[in-house]
Amino acid sequence: VQLQASGGGLVQAGGSLRLSCAASGSIFSIMSMGWYRQAPGKQRELVATITKFGSTNYADPVKGRFTISRDNAKNTVYLQMNSLKFDDTAVYYCNARVIRSVTYDSADYWGQGTLVTVSS
Repeated sequence: VQLQASGGGLVQAGGSLRLSCAASGSIFSIMSMGWYRQAPGKQRELVATITKFGSTNYADPVKGRFTISRDNAKNTVYLQMNSLKFDDTAVYYCNARVIRSVTYDSADYWGQGTLVTVSS
């Protein structure tokens, strides 16, 4: 199973970006998908998650500014980021909890990370 993230870049404070992450490979089902971020010198932290059935969870710093969504048919998760702040600068990683085909066991997978830089 591979996760391919895209959409990062440089944006001014107050601007918007949309991240995408597509999962591919031996997938029977994806139970949940999410975004995490890691700023320089800090630990990786949760940004937002979404279940297969559309239930969402957001970290407090991004509530009201970020929106997570997914397209189950495409095994893709999105993160719409609005009103970006300097503190949102980080490498953003997508995550998926996958039920693998053939074995039907679950496993967590991570994308390669995409850099979001917000200039003040």
